[in-house]
Amino acid sequence: MPSPYQPTNIAIIGAGPAGAATALRLSYLGIPCVLIDKAGFPRDKICGDALSGKVPTLLNRLDPAIMDRFRQRFRPVDVWGIRFYPPSKKLIELPFKVGYERIPDEAPGYVAKRLDFDAFLIEEVRRRPNIELHLNTEISSYEKTPTGYRIQAKDGGPAWECRLLIDASGAHSRFSRKEAGQEVDHDHYAAAVRAYYRGVTGFHPDNFIELHFLEKYNPGYFWIFPLPGGQANVGLGMRSDIVKKKKINLREALDEIIASPDFAPRFANAEQIDPTAGYGLPLGSKERTLSGDNYLLTGDAGHLIDPLTGEGIGNATYSGFIAAELAEKCLAENRFDAAFLAAYDVRIARVLRTELRLSYRMQQIMQIKWLTNLLTGIVAANPKVIEVLCRMYTDFELRKQIVKPLFWWKLFRAKTGKMPLPETVEAER
Repeated sequence: MPSPYQPTNIAIIGAGPAGAATALRLSYLGIPCVLIDKAGFPRDKICGDALSGKVPTLLNRLDPAIMDRFRQRFRPVDVWGIRFYPPSKKLIELPFKVGYERIPDEAPGYVAKRLDFDAFLIEEVRRRPNIELHLNTEISSYEKTPTGYRIQAKDGGPAWECRLLIDASGAHSRFSRKEAGQEVDHDHYAAAVRAYYRGVTGFHPDNFIELHFLEKYNPGYFWIFPLPGGQANVGLGMRSDIVKKKKINLREALDEIIASPDFAPRFANAEQIDPTAGYGLPLGSKERTLSGDNYLLTGDAGHLIDPLTGEGIGNATYSGFIAAELAEKCLAENRFDAAFLAAYDVRIARVLRTELRLSYRMQQIMQIKWLTNLLTGIVAANPKVIEVLCRMYTDFELRKQIVKPLFWWKLFRAKTGKMPLPETVEAER
């Protein structure tokens, strides 16, 4: 009797940014795979909708025409920086590039609804003949075998036997919890709510995204991101343990913030165009092992969301590329054991984990109101320091310096005239 399991080397569960990126990278490497998702596309995904510079950079590595197709298809908002509002409410504007010239097709970042971006990735997947795509297919069971995994779709649907299972099924991944042992830790998890509005005013002319760190909702922030068509993504996120401790209803809190004197004028003629929706964010602030015998965890299934900014799409895409490139080596060496796949964690640590660790430290600093206000006061009063901070998006070594007390102590002493500027800042003069 023939086996009900279809053989494949690589099965990817979840076709969001992490899964689609993994499949696309494999495809461009000439490696076939099976990509499975329980949803049909297009489908909405509750998110901040911001695409950091990692996303266009990585997709352009596959094919420079990919981002051209995306821009032509969905006209995303081109984003050139961040408006940062600390508890003191002193505005700090940080361009992603110092002295930039606004050329929309060369933007360092974009904002586009996940409904559109994820659907676009599926369109790109469909262009690749060596990706076997199965939508509306929910996996109901996983069975470990000596050579990999057997996976079975719900209600007697298709079944596969794979040598490498790549889990990209998101924050609520059953495989990540039950098979890989990645339990939720509310000290390293965030809760958020999001709503779409039309008619919000007061945006930066170059579409800077806005992060408002409000004292009452710290650690966390209120955000306003511009969207295509005059719409805006508006939301509030906080660490889950704080939400529980303070008994905060995030939906009510979001309405309260929007109606407050600081924001009511910007929403005076705005219209909410969809219900407020909530979601969870597994933060990358806790060290985790994301590989094991015959499996890898990518994106939200691997808890790779930035703990300070909430960025998830860029890290999901990056982890998918790393998984695909290691899968190529697995096939070449015919090895899918945990010891060989540990190379995934090594590269995640080098490329993403250190960055996530630094963001966690900055998140902790943000919880100290007087210190945050002092530091942001120093920044706001010194344009040269702002230039240096702008560089931290591309200069990782600089970002390491920024979380060190000595860096800020020197800035404070320089502000009072008692010490020259730190060498990192002085070099920019």
